[in-house]
Amino acid sequence: MNQKHVCVVGAGIGGLTCAMILAHRGFRVTVLEKEDGIGGRNRAIEFDGFSFDTGPTFLMMKFILEDMFHEVNRRPEDYMELVRLEPMYQLIFEDFAMQFTTEREEMKRQLKEHFPGSEEGLDTFLEKEGKRFGYLFPCLQKAYSKWTSLFAPVFLRALPHLSLTSSVMDKVSGYFGSETLGICFSFQSKYLGMSPWSCPAAFTMLSYIEHAYGIYHIQGGLKNITASLAKVVEEEGGEIRLESPVAQVLTDDSEAVGVELEDGERIDADDVVLNADFGYAMDSLVDSDNLKKWHPDRLPDRPFSCSTFMLYLGMDREYSLPHHNIVFAPDYRQNLQDIFEDKRLSDDLSYYVRNASITDPYLAPEGKSALYVLVPVPNNKSRIDWEARKPSFRDRVLDKMSELDEMDDIRDHIEAEHIITPADWEDDYNVYLGATFNLAHSVNQMMYFRPRNKFEELENCYLVGGGTHPGSGIPTILESGRISANLISDKYAVPYGAPRPLSVLVREGYPGEQVPEFQT
Repeated sequence: MNQKHVCVVGAGIGGLTCAMILAHRGFRVTVLEKEDGIGGRNRAIEFDGFSFDTGPTFLMMKFILEDMFHEVNRRPEDYMELVRLEPMYQLIFEDFAMQFTTEREEMKRQLKEHFPGSEEGLDTFLEKEGKRFGYLFPCLQKAYSKWTSLFAPVFLRALPHLSLTSSVMDKVSGYFGSETLGICFSFQSKYLGMSPWSCPAAFTMLSYIEHAYGIYHIQGGLKNITASLAKVVEEEGGEIRLESPVAQVLTDDSEAVGVELEDGERIDADDVVLNADFGYAMDSLVDSDNLKKWHPDRLPDRPFSCSTFMLYLGMDREYSLPHHNIVFAPDYRQNLQDIFEDKRLSDDLSYYVRNASITDPYLAPEGKSALYVLVPVPNNKSRIDWEARKPSFRDRVLDKMSELDEMDDIRDHIEAEHIITPADWEDDYNVYLGATFNLAHSVNQMMYFRPRNKFEELENCYLVGGGTHPGSGIPTILESGRISANLISDKYAVPYGAPRPLSVLVREGYPGEQVPEFQT
């Protein structure tokens, strides 16, 4: 058995995925987590009988999660209960609302009702974006450790489909014409903490993926993804140490040789995997003498995602509001301009409400509801004093929510609550600038130009999570864990199978057999 020791800093989704795969391949794995529980931004927040996901609230590309468990000869359904949501979400505008669904004819019926003549655009969107996704997907499974990777056949085949000079809004507007309808198929840029008017067109695939393959809830909360990964890590002989905050990565002549904990304990390792927030890791965990490109002094000049203001509300009643709801500001583009460019709080708000209790009985006591509310706001480059602004901003959010059906008296039914501001993300969760979606996914921070899975500034050091390739979001963070595990396996000539192609992973949904099999 291979007994090379790999130390993983952080028990988030990426770190646990990497640890699970490496432990299965015979490595000695130690996962170090600073908190008293696993999960990072995927950890549960629990109080007064209510349970909330801290960050991610749904799973897309379920087949990637299935593939990670396939790597270790297991099935996710043996560890967690996955529920496909139909409809996927409700989009609420000032004068109408739509329930978006993967049921093609019902989706076209709603499009015809609200945007007559646009319904055929859905077929064109799915067909063209399906083919494009077939070219782009293999790029998500590859490492970009060397500049020569940009000349690999898989990338060269995908390159014409990246639309590098276009935005997501440019792309979807070409299918649907109406800007409002374009918003309905481009708001997913927010999953990356970006505006669809600036998010690279390649990420049009996010909307396509939802409509093609659906979205899923994990009963009991998405915390059960990390709980399941952790269980497999331990089944495979890996060690997870809680309440073990890492103070620094130990180095010897620009090589990582282990870590030192805040209590002074030294843990030697052949390789170190960083699952900490990337900006925080560069600023606080890695000796700046070893850094040039990602030196702490240069980080503030990098584009980062927006932040979020979070309300977790324990309600004393049930609501019939759908599971997922996105409410758009009347002037959505100005709202995003305020957040991303002007770094100020908008006069009007867009926000998201998850009413998961309508689907999941495990999140709130019987007859009650756990409402999760997310408001995109500027990251901490804004210098907003959140300690002073928190009470009034909380009231503004509740005022907006009171305009929803059933919620005119929302304040009367709040039994318990918890708030996370951008300042809290930075101070309590070690999220650099409070940028909850990490480095922005701009063209100059994608693939080879994003911090690499085999970290370019420190030998024996690997990155997982939203700050490295392939980027933010549960499926891509899972892939980052596998990519780093594969790179470490390559280093020690530990054999493993190639990731399965999309045509094998996809069992249902459009486009099926039309997916190009470029997996070389």
